[in-house]
Amino acid sequence: MTLMEFGHLVQINDSRNPAIEPLTREQLWQGLVARAERPAHFLIGMDDCQILSRGENSLERELRFGKLIVRDRVVFEPPVAVRYEIEASTQVPGGSLVMQIEEPQTGQLFVRFAYRLEVYEGGDEAYLSEFRKSAYREADIDTVWMIRQLAASGIV
Repeated sequence: MTLMEFGHLVQINDSRNPAIEPLTREQLWQGLVARAERPAHFLIGMDDCQILSRGENSLERELRFGKLIVRDRVVFEPPVAVRYEIEASTQVPGGSLVMQIEEPQTGQLFVRFAYRLEVYEGGDEAYLSEFRKSAYREADIDTVWMIRQLAASGIV
């Protein structure tokens, strides 16, 4: 196994585009928390999520995608970051994802997505890595879209 690291930035508010309803930092934070606590809104193909335990700023979950079971620990660093630590198993390699809010100027919000994933070595790994990066980028853009939907409906 090798370690693959990559990340990207998603712009949340754009004052030059009036068609995009701006989010407040609190709405964005609550949306990131909702992704951890209610992943069914965000993760396509997930059949079930059980929260196994809760701490003051963390929770442990078990997610089911058909026969695939993923266990992870989510750590909240309010109101800045949510860290996912994926437990390695025979079904999935381990890894982590950090979603961090950045605000270089007041109201100018971004989310930085940073991945560290264990990947299997093999002949097609370069192709699979690029495919994986693209899929995660699209899923992260969908996450922001869903946060916007939840904010528009008053849930976050």
